[in-house]
Amino acid sequence: MTDEVHIHAHGPAGHISLNRPRAIHSLTLAMCKAMTEALQTWRSDDAARFVLLDHAEGRGFCAGGDVTLIRQSALEDGGAAARQFFDTEYKLNHLMFTYPKPIIAFMDGITMGGGVGISLPAKYRIATENTRFAMPETGIGLICDVGGGWYLSRLPGRTGQFLGLTGARLDGAECLWAGLATHYLPSDALPEAKARIIAAPDTIEAILEELSVTPPTPRLAANRERIDRLFASDNYEDNLAALKADGGEWAAKELKTLGTKSPMTCKLVLRQLQLGSKAKTFAQNMAMEYRAATRTVLLPDFAEGVRALLIDKTNDPQWQPAAAHEVSEAMIDAVFAPLPPQEEWQPL
Repeated sequence: MTDEVHIHAHGPAGHISLNRPRAIHSLTLAMCKAMTEALQTWRSDDAARFVLLDHAEGRGFCAGGDVTLIRQSALEDGGAAARQFFDTEYKLNHLMFTYPKPIIAFMDGITMGGGVGISLPAKYRIATENTRFAMPETGIGLICDVGGGWYLSRLPGRTGQFLGLTGARLDGAECLWAGLATHYLPSDALPEAKARIIAAPDTIEAILEELSVTPPTPRLAANRERIDRLFASDNYEDNLAALKADGGEWAAKELKTLGTKSPMTCKLVLRQLQLGSKAKTFAQNMAMEYRAATRTVLLPDFAEGVRALLIDKTNDPQWQPAAAHEVSEAMIDAVFAPLPPQEEWQPL
């Protein structure tokens, strides 16, 4: 076990509380292993009726995975440690997705990247006024992994493609509207929700419904028509051309945003969502994402994106290739090609 995640049992509740507040609870290999071990233990324990997943303190639920460690691995050991991390993290994601007991995830605060991967598999996903949800990976040269190919491709219209390409941040109301969250509670009601669920585990749904409040009008809903029209294509250049031709203020803002993203990984994300939408099982999706993620972190854009945005914080990544038309279909095909059989990802 690790001090980076608190694991307890409270009567019928298994309780996982992320505890890396200085890193906004970003996931490490040790955290993923500890969570997996706890979930496996509770799965066969009749006393454990459900699982609560939250964060111990600080301003966010979970900001993602430990990408600086993954970058170091890509630069120093050929990605060996990165492959171990992805393998373990994806096994945890799949375990949660297929878990036989209810998981209740409290997405109170920043919920991004790896935080999405451990919250969206939950049966109950609680958004609050503090929720800030995003899959911002194209800004650091990575695909929207941890299940993004499955979840984003199943959102209304082209919402998933818009979120995956732009890294747009959604608030709690927008998460509820899109189906990313199941309930919207005020943050000050969360302690009561947890206490009541522990006291009456047969009435989880009723308790969450009773404590839910009407959220503000979701801004994303007002942009649904624009998103579906301007992000309609699985060809990235078509979307860029549509945004440029639109001439409106919203389109110009999103076009400017895309200008800061890795052209390579924007194209990868569109292919990822295509493949994810066709996956028959979540495991198939995760095997696809493992192929792509373990290869993508070895490309120049990942090390450069993490450097520019998270290490040096210069916000001036020099992408290679620098333009979308320079990214060929063959380059995309190579990232998603099957691995040797003994290297393919498998669930627990």
